[in-house]
Amino acid sequence: VQLQASGGGLVQPGGSLRLSCAASGSIFSINDMGWYRQAPGKQRELVATITSGSRTNYADSVKGRFTISRDNAKNTVDLQMNGLKPEDAAVYYCKMIIRSRSVPSYGKDYWGKGTLVTVSS
Repeated sequence: VQLQASGGGLVQPGGSLRLSCAASGSIFSINDMGWYRQAPGKQRELVATITSGSRTNYADSVKGRFTISRDNAKNTVDLQMNGLKPEDAAVYYCKMIIRSRSVPSYGKDYWGKGTLVTVSS
């Protein structure tokens, strides 16, 4: 199982970006999906999560600006980021809890490699 994230880049303050993450491999099912971020010198922090039933949770700092969504048929999770601020700059990582076909009874955390978001004028 592999996760591939994409969509990062340079954007001006107030701008928008859309991140996408796709899972591939021998997948039985996917439980929670989420996005996390890590800025230089800081710990990785939760940005947003979405359950298999599409219940969402957001960090207070992004509520009202970011929207997480998933496509269960495509095994993807997206993060629409609007109103970006300089403090949103970070490497963004996707994470999924995946049950593989080889071990369908056990959900394991899988992480994408990260995509860089830079917010600067």
